[in-house]
Amino acid sequence: MSDGGVGGSSGGALGGGLLVAGTTSDAGKSVVTAGICRWLVRQGVKVAPFKAQNMSLNSFVTREGAEIGRAQAMQAAAARVEPTALMNPVLLKPGSDRSSQVVLLGKSVGELSARGYHAGRQEQLLGTVTDCLQELRRTHDAVICEGAGSPAEINLRRTDIVNMGIARAARIPVVVVGDIDRGGVFASFFGTTALLSKEDQTLVAGYLVNKFRGDVTLLEPGLEMLRGLTGRQTLGVLPFAHGLGIDEEDGMGVSLRSAVRESAVAPPATAGRGPQPHGAEVLRVAVCAVPLMSNFTDVDALAAEPGVVVRFVDRAEELTDADLVVLPGTRGTVRALAWLRERGLADAIARRAAEGRPVLGICGGYQMLGERIEDDVESKAGVVDGLGLLPVRVRFAVEKTLARPAGEALGEPVEGYEIHHGVAEVTGGDEVFMSDGSGQGLDGCRAGSVWGTHWHGSLESDGFRRAFLRRVAADAGRAFVPAPDTCFGVLREEQLDRLGDLIEEHADTDALLRLIEEGVPTALPFIPPGAP
Repeated sequence: MSDGGVGGSSGGALGGGLLVAGTTSDAGKSVVTAGICRWLVRQGVKVAPFKAQNMSLNSFVTREGAEIGRAQAMQAAAARVEPTALMNPVLLKPGSDRSSQVVLLGKSVGELSARGYHAGRQEQLLGTVTDCLQELRRTHDAVICEGAGSPAEINLRRTDIVNMGIARAARIPVVVVGDIDRGGVFASFFGTTALLSKEDQTLVAGYLVNKFRGDVTLLEPGLEMLRGLTGRQTLGVLPFAHGLGIDEEDGMGVSLRSAVRESAVAPPATAGRGPQPHGAEVLRVAVCAVPLMSNFTDVDALAAEPGVVVRFVDRAEELTDADLVVLPGTRGTVRALAWLRERGLADAIARRAAEGRPVLGICGGYQMLGERIEDDVESKAGVVDGLGLLPVRVRFAVEKTLARPAGEALGEPVEGYEIHHGVAEVTGGDEVFMSDGSGQGLDGCRAGSVWGTHWHGSLESDGFRRAFLRRVAADAGRAFVPAPDTCFGVLREEQLDRLGDLIEEHADTDALLRLIEEGVPTALPFIPPGAP
């Protein structure tokens, strides 16, 4: 690689870089970035992902105790490197439509309104994110950056640090991804480019079509016309592939009501029915789609099990036939608790518990199941009654707990990660949930058929997940048996390889490699009118 190339890993010159932007949010930037990372690492390239600023309620904890977006943790797995705070220096966690918690280099630095953030704070962070990108380029052969939303948000360009702002600062080429499944992809490519300033347009090196269905030869005349209009090549047409939305950034804008969670890592569905159950019956899981739901990826490991059907719900009647109800994490525990009561879900969950039917609360969901919540930090609501289904009292602390715990549960090893302000005091119950293996409780508890834990990701531990599902099936009276050989880690690796295959088989990898190695092409034409 030129301009540093493999020398980047020696701490000398900078390694190559590329920014994957999108015509819209959810155009496929995250999975394309992951796919390029997996393709590169299979070529022997030492590569790292990077996203300067991420807005997401799905986050992860690195081994050094830093909080970053789950999408960047997934991309790091695709690159076969350990995730670090450098890969996502700014994380915004929405608390309402107008404010977010700002996480800087893995640590919360407070709440800011959208106006306050864009009015000055964001510009101040450009130096920080540029330094992080530069450090990654010093230690890697290549860094694949992901943009956010669209680079043509002209109202936000002055304060942009994640799209053209970082591309300009680092002088790296940009590839724009468009979702053709939504329609209007040619207009989106052209319009995105034409709305950029002349200086920004010089960095836009080409386009990637995502989620194409059908005969690609029918698309080629349009691609040629687009090249004639913009002077830029389409670097690949990626086919539509089911189940590639692994570790999505955000569930805020996605309607999940009655949506079946198709596992992103499970084997392909059979005749539209999914993998057949290992036992005689399926197991139905209902996940309450609470406001500000966070880390709903916790249930992906359940959806990966043959015969487990995971559905997101928001009505009490949808809990009726569920064998397990899950209360997931949330950025607004008190708000979510009020939502459960308003919709009759709280009463339905209480009836389930009284009947001995299984309920699982994770993080914020665990806190809601307790007796009392004292919150002067997140909602500032003071003392609020919980659902009273677990003997737990929760007090919100100013400092956020960020940890990567490991222990034992139901006789099986289990690992997870913690991201929460709430501190739980367990005052009773039938047993602790997570222990250190020698009887010392670490987290959570059980009362009857109601379980709770702060540990995100615990269900990815295969032995524990199977043991938990056996208990759920027994309590629910279902002849469900978990498959003995489902390995979530292996399935996830296979999924990341699928992303790499998409890039290798359907993108112009020679052109991508030239961009990464040689940087921004020269003499790219200006497309009027351009932004002022």
